[in-house]
Formats: sequence, structure tokens, C-alpha cells
Amino acid sequence: MHHWHSAVDTGQSVRIVFIDFAKAFDRVDHNVLMSRLVDLDQPDIIVRWMHSYLLDRRQRVKLGNVLSDWLPQTAGMPQGSYLGPLAFIIMIASLQPPCHIHKFIDDTTMTEVITKGSTSCMQAFVDKLVSQSTKIGMTVNGKKTKEMLIGSLVKNPPVPVSLNEMTVEQVSTFKLLGVQISNDLKWTNHIDAVSAKIASRLYFLRQLKRAGATYIDLLSFYCTVIRPIAEYASPVWHSSLTAAQSDVLESSQAAR
Repeated sequence: MHHWHSAVDTGQSVRIVFIDFAKAFDRVDHNVLMSRLVDLDQPDIIVRWMHSYLLDRRQRVKLGNVLSDWLPQTAGMPQGSYLGPLAFIIMIASLQPPCHIHKFIDDTTMTEVITKGSTSCMQAFVDKLVSQSTKIGMTVNGKKTKEMLIGSLVKNPPVPVSLNEMTVEQVSTFKLLGVQISNDLKWTNHIDAVSAKIASRLYFLRQLKRAGATYIDLLSFYCTVIRPIAEYASPVWHSSLTAAQSDVLESSQAAR
């Protein structure tokens, strides 16, 4: 957000592409992963340990009392494992298109800052990312990948980015890591979403109160289920709220 605000404050525009990888964790190629570990100069014992962890994994499907044959797995990480996100990060570390890029596990955000009168090069950046992804066995999902424009580009948008012969949708809002980002850099949509979540959970709090739950239990429910929603990622957006938006959050707190 700081990067985008800085660009707009200096009269520049921002073009953002939110990349979505199809079946991200299922496409972690074991052979490519091992090669990446070697390229990163990891100790031999770590490489051999990871090889042992992934070697000879198999899976099958059960439907009722019927079982399919066992099939070997040459890609993918066990669901819920601690090594799953780590392996994916190692895989996409090599994805370095010639633009500003932020990565958080399988959320990859590409940013291009465009000065007035300049031509966007985002299509070339996306093509480069797709090419690099293909080399490591990853597939970019054109249907779920979105594009957002910030600044003067909103009034005079460039030709949308295409991905795998599919036009990437240009959106005015996007949920990034649980935060609703708007192309006007305001927080109305995010506050509305947060308020709706809080309201739904306050209903359960009232039901607990009617059921005779103690004050300590009610307070515990509030602190663990409701308050984290109101405070989630607040350093990003709280200082930019209007007085009306702050009042909406405060009223939600008072409603407990």
C-alpha cells in the first residue's frame, strides 16, 4: 500500500496484476524442488532429508467401500503439512519478472508504476512470469488472475492484459490477503466487509448470553472470535479511515 500511495502522491499511475496459480500446492514438482534446493546451496543432509520425505509417495481414492489402485505422486505436497508452504516458496523464488513484485505463499502481486505519458509494459511482464512459471511446472490461472488500475489510468485504461489467450478481468476492488483493496485507495468496501463479519458473530454472542454463558466466557468469545476481525491488518488501513468509518467500527464494538 505504501508503494502504491507513494506513486499516486507523485502524480504517477499504478497497474497491478494479482496472479493466481492453478492448484498451486498440487503442482510442486518434486524433481524441480530438489533441483531448486541444490541451486540454493542447501546442506546435503537437508536435500537428502527432503528427498526421503517425498520419495515413493502414493495416493488412491476411496468411494464407499471401493478403492482405486495406488498411483505414484511425482508432484504436490501433503495437505496441511508445514513443509507445503515452504516448498512452494522455494519453487516460486525463481519467478522474477522485470517489475516490482510481492509474494506471500501463493499470492503473487505484480506492480508497474507508470509516469504520465509513458506506455505500460505489463503485458511483457506477465508473459515473462508465465514463461518462468511454465519452466517450473506452475500454471497461472487466467480466470482467477485479476488486474487493477490506480490513478489516472482509471479514466483512460490501457488494453487489458491477456493471459493464455484469455483477457484478464479489470476490477475496481480485490481481496488481497484478507483485505479489501479498492482502486481509489479508500477503505469503504473493507470496512463494510469487516462490519458484516462482526455483525454475524455478534449474533452468536447474544445467543450465548441468552443461554446463560458467564461474563468470562462472553469476554473470551469476544476477544477470540470478534475482536481479531476488527483489528486484522489494522496498521495498513486504520490511519486512513474517515470519521464515519471509525464510527462504524466503534458502533460494532459498543454493540457487544
